[in-house]
Amino acid sequence: MSRLVIIANRLPVTITKREGRLSLHPSTGGLATGLGSFYREKKGLWLGWPGMPSQNLRGLEREVTSRLEALDCRPVFLTRHQVENFYYGFSNKTLWPLFHYFVQYTTFDDRLWEAYKRANQHYCQAALEVATEDDTIWIHDYQLLLLPGMLREKLPKASIGFFLHIPFPSFEIFRLLPWREEIMEGLMGADLIGFHTYDYVRHFLSSARRLLGYDHSMGLITTRERMVKVDTFPIGIDFLRFFRAGELPEVKSEIQRMKRRIGDRTVILSVDRLDYTKGIIQRLKAYDLFLEKNPQYRERVTLVMVAVPSRTKVDRYMELKREVDEQIGRINGRYGTLGWSPILYLYRSLPFTTLTALYNMAQVALITPLRDGMNLVAKEYVASKRDNLGVLILSEMAGAAREMGEALIVNPFNLKEVADALKAAIEMGEEEQRGRNLRMKERLRRYDVKRWAGEFMEKLASVREIQERMEAKKLRGIALRRLLDAYKSSRRAILFLDYDGTLVPFSDRPDKARPDGELRELLRHLAGIPNNRVVLVSGRSREVLQEWFEGLPVDMVAEHGVWLKEQGSPWELIGPLKQDWKEDIRPIMEVYVDRTPGALIEEKEFSLVWHYRRSDPELGYQRARELKDALLNITENLNLSILEGNKVIEVKPSNVNKGMAATRWLSQGAWDFIMAAGDDWTDEDLFDAMPQEAYSIKVGFSVSKARFNMDSPLLIQGLLREMIKAKREERG
Repeated sequence: MSRLVIIANRLPVTITKREGRLSLHPSTGGLATGLGSFYREKKGLWLGWPGMPSQNLRGLEREVTSRLEALDCRPVFLTRHQVENFYYGFSNKTLWPLFHYFVQYTTFDDRLWEAYKRANQHYCQAALEVATEDDTIWIHDYQLLLLPGMLREKLPKASIGFFLHIPFPSFEIFRLLPWREEIMEGLMGADLIGFHTYDYVRHFLSSARRLLGYDHSMGLITTRERMVKVDTFPIGIDFLRFFRAGELPEVKSEIQRMKRRIGDRTVILSVDRLDYTKGIIQRLKAYDLFLEKNPQYRERVTLVMVAVPSRTKVDRYMELKREVDEQIGRINGRYGTLGWSPILYLYRSLPFTTLTALYNMAQVALITPLRDGMNLVAKEYVASKRDNLGVLILSEMAGAAREMGEALIVNPFNLKEVADALKAAIEMGEEEQRGRNLRMKERLRRYDVKRWAGEFMEKLASVREIQERMEAKKLRGIALRRLLDAYKSSRRAILFLDYDGTLVPFSDRPDKARPDGELRELLRHLAGIPNNRVVLVSGRSREVLQEWFEGLPVDMVAEHGVWLKEQGSPWELIGPLKQDWKEDIRPIMEVYVDRTPGALIEEKEFSLVWHYRRSDPELGYQRARELKDALLNITENLNLSILEGNKVIEVKPSNVNKGMAATRWLSQGAWDFIMAAGDDWTDEDLFDAMPQEAYSIKVGFSVSKARFNMDSPLLIQGLLREMIKAKREERG
């Protein structure tokens, strides 16, 4: 029976050991709190590290496993060496700083990379012990970027989703990673890849195009074997838990206790993990500037700064703590009085009651990370405001800023802007506060963490449905057997075969795709079968086709149907065509060749082709869009068509296509076996011209009029060999 299997670096509960006794307590972090109840409601299983090195749990593994299984969790035991090199090492010395744009803190170390790969393989082995191809597997975050691909290899039919909880950087940053292709290939093992914001989606799609050559349509990537969806899912919070917290007796008691300590001063709240990405130093400097510029607020405000210890074994974090301590000491020393400290500093993790008490009593929340995937503190603060009073100051660099536009949005590097926002927040009227918070709260209420998880699961299911429909169109099994049987028993067969992308893979230059001796022999045997007709239907020029296939008993169609040639006959023009239009089109293409390094123009007798396969993928794609738009404005009254193929833009007469050319052969009597194979949308006219009973085959997995799909030119060649073999068997 299918079930949900969540895989993350950490479990939603953490194991600790004191005096030989084990205890369990909830893990900190948005993922654990957000999905902690969801997976149990779905009767799922959570796989992850229990929080202690395996050396510390020696002899207690069975007890740990048993206690965790009671909570629907399964431990992945990591050694101290793995924790050091996989988690504190590659995950947090390489991926974390790089993905947050802190290149100067990024470590590039092959030894850490190898440890990361081994750890991902370790998680894969643990997953294979509990997961099957019938399960829905949801993998989380940057520690497990290779895991989707590893699991796909072992469980090819499983439904696999991946969600990244931190930013995905721009290509210019991501390309610095020496192991970038391996990480992208690992992620492409998922069926659905989710991010918090569209910016991260855009960056990922750009990297997929530039590094792997995968284009996309509306976030749907067609790989060599399957389709992968990339989409935005901004994570929510458990809204009602925070909204109702202010009514809890223990929270009310905590609020009163804090008010006695702080007095009637305006409370500015800052809550973060102690991390260099959170902008704590810049925030302190902005608060310093605020106090300097606004002396009237001294002794009337208190900044409550909560810094949760994080990755305390990483050198950079230890340095950051020293910097924060020094900065706080300097500000308190500069402005403090006997009865007032400008900053109340709490360097520890707070229990839920204390945290929500702070949310409730704080008049201002100062959330200014330098870069953040989402930032749930901002959402929790607004959700906690039952009276809708309070002002959120939020960094534009946080993913949450895309949803919470009613907050005071600031650039965290602009200290003056942050200081001014503090003054504006303190002085904002209650009516304006309520208006801003009501709009944000309504969105938070509607799109809470359960809806976030539910929508991800729904989209994953819909992607799988698309994949299953594509899988059903694969030419294999019974369908392949029927084709071979039909061909074997046929008395008069015709095969229409595209060349580039169908019989051979694409090359970076058009002239490099010359057929080798093996392919020529394959076509010779195929066309030599009695009552067989093989028609090569190509966008190539007639001169190229003539040179490459000279001496083979095949018919040919050149320039997408402009020129036709039957075996033993000269080339014929399909109809009267003009060439004078080229003088208008060529200069435009030349401009885009000059603007696109690596692009080139191929001139055929009745068409012009702009190639960009050797260009930078992102630039080439953008220039192709621009060129197509420019050509559309000119060609609409010239009876010309613009064909967009694989890394090409071609202009030719609009009254000519591969389908029209094919009708010439289809009309030559009754064929009891018809097959057509092509790879891009220029072949759709060919498929459209085929009778219903024909075997039309699209190479690749994009939407097509073809009845069947095959993965690659290699498989098409294999099919043709099987057909030759079938005919030989039929003839005895």
